[in-house]
Amino acid sequence: MAERTRDILGQSIALKLEAAIIAGELAAGTRLDEVTLAERHNVSRTPVREALQILQARSLVTRIPFRGTVVSEITRERISELFEAMGEIEALCGRFAAERMSLEERARLEALHDGMAALMQGQDVAAYEEANTEFHQLLYLGARNSEFQTMAEAMRLKLAPFRRRQLSDQTRIARSHKEHAQIVEAVMQRNGAAAEKALRRHLISAASAMLLHWPEEPARRGQRPPKAS
Repeated sequence: MAERTRDILGQSIALKLEAAIIAGELAAGTRLDEVTLAERHNVSRTPVREALQILQARSLVTRIPFRGTVVSEITRERISELFEAMGEIEALCGRFAAERMSLEERARLEALHDGMAALMQGQDVAAYEEANTEFHQLLYLGARNSEFQTMAEAMRLKLAPFRRRQLSDQTRIARSHKEHAQIVEAVMQRNGAAAEKALRRHLISAASAMLLHWPEEPARRGQRPPKAS
């Protein structure tokens, strides 16, 4: 029970720090001190350490010898590369999933997509985001290739902060849902080529939505890093 509570605290702190980093509130180079963060969140250093490990796995922070953990620089080029890599991996998963999914799996994907319409209309962003993760994971699993699935899951974790940010926009959620419809149609028709194309287009669209609100590098570099937090 204590371990589960600690895990939940670590994930909660990680999400707060992640949001601050993506929003530019914690500039690149800002040192994240475990003691200060533990006092701020009224917890021990253990969940803070776990939170920083989560952020490191997502490449949002970097551990530097003799300096500690600092916020990584996130450039437009870095975001583009992440979405490009994810687009190619998901495109392959989509092609194989369209060809290899069972009838039950196809029905589950379609039902999930239909249910996401209500979440979109109800503007339930958190629930839509959770369903969106499941939607893509069904495609990874349906590809019937453990190596692709492992790569896709690893990239999903790195992209999670950016996907969360762009899905906070209702306009983007509506567009994402339409793009999902094209993916589902291709999968239901067992059209691997169409599924591959739809998923690649879907990730390009997501990248464009993210970069639309991301500051140009000179502006971000001109900001003074806040004091250690």
